[in-house]
Amino acid sequence: MTALLAPAPTTVRPGAGQTVRDTTALIGRTLRRTTRQLDTLLISVMLPVMLLLMFTYVFGGAIDPTGRYVDFVVPGIVLLTAGYGAANTAVDMASDMTNGIIDRFRSMPIRATGVVTGHVVASMVRNAVSTALVVGAAFLVGFTPDATLLDWLGALGMVALFVLALTWVGVAVGIMSSGPEAASGFTFFILFLPYVSSAFVPPESMPSVLEAIAAWNPVTPVTDTMRGLLLGLPLATSTWVSAAAWCVGIFLVARTAAGLLFARRR
Repeated sequence: MTALLAPAPTTVRPGAGQTVRDTTALIGRTLRRTTRQLDTLLISVMLPVMLLLMFTYVFGGAIDPTGRYVDFVVPGIVLLTAGYGAANTAVDMASDMTNGIIDRFRSMPIRATGVVTGHVVASMVRNAVSTALVVGAAFLVGFTPDATLLDWLGALGMVALFVLALTWVGVAVGIMSSGPEAASGFTFFILFLPYVSSAFVPPESMPSVLEAIAAWNPVTPVTDTMRGLLLGLPLATSTWVSAAAWCVGIFLVARTAAGLLFARRR
């Protein structure tokens, strides 16, 4: 009778301090795993640098005979780097969703959503390193920005917002994918976007159909905003507002989708 009247066990929820500690530990776990994936790390860092060199020295002379194509292309290469980072996040998230680690975390008195936070923070750190290396390589090949400190902060802020939005898209794709192989297909889509934008050539030089696609491509206003800030070019208010709106909109949709998908994957 006593056993029948005994209260049902309650689930222990971690407090705010414990949640912060758990999330920090899971962020460290993701970053440590990143350092062990040397092949992925090298590709995500070196490939954008190689593309920078290729566009500058192989295609640059044909696209811009004045020799200043490197100034034009650097913002596009930086955003392409963000695309690689988001694609890697999708694969890593899909791996965690299918290898049983999420179920293990859910059986413990911690918030399993800390795994998602770990992937987001790790992606931001990876992209910060990759962006710094790309910009450093750009200076070595003749990149000459005409930007004040405030302009640099604005450009870096735009990059961070774009990376955050794409990272959450990668997280959502990773959660809904059946495995890392399926999530890797996201790479082809996300890396295609900069090529149909103002990242590498002016949209007006494209065929009319591609020019229309480039006009509605979110990469275009983000690239134009960075280019205007870094090169001291005229920057219309509508351009940076459109860039920020695209990034915030993508972030909100992807963040909401990731939360709903993660809650359903039990």
